[in-house]
Amino acid sequence: MSEKTKIYRPDLSTELECPLFMAPVEAGFPSPAEDYVEGQLDLNKHLIKHPAATFFVRATGDSMIHAGIFPGDILIVDRSIEPADKKVVIAAISGELTVKRFRKIDGKAFLVPENEKYKTIELTEETGGEIWGVVTNVIHAL
Repeated sequence: MSEKTKIYRPDLSTELECPLFMAPVEAGFPSPAEDYVEGQLDLNKHLIKHPAATFFVRATGDSMIHAGIFPGDILIVDRSIEPADKKVVIAAISGELTVKRFRKIDGKAFLVPENEKYKTIELTEETGGEIWGVVTNVIHAL
């Protein structure tokens, strides 16, 4: 992510309810699914727990590919969640946003990439890092 990273607020005015099928999905022979419609599913209700504290960013780069975050993915970020050890976070370092795994080791805080090509960043006064929020969900196409 760079300084030109766009940050998006959730549009909660959209109400698109899709059918929710509660039956297990077989990877083999298909079965008629109409008998298993459980109700309607609103993704805003399932993906956004704190609307006023939630924003979206689009991932760039490959530093988190081993965590399942790829370039172009949309990250749902909740600023109301306190960063905890091993959570994926959005942080601002030297004026740029980055997505990394937060680690707290021996009283020190680190931002750890999930790709061996990148270095771990220790959060110190010199790095001037600030955690913006915790990534709660990743949206990407298959």
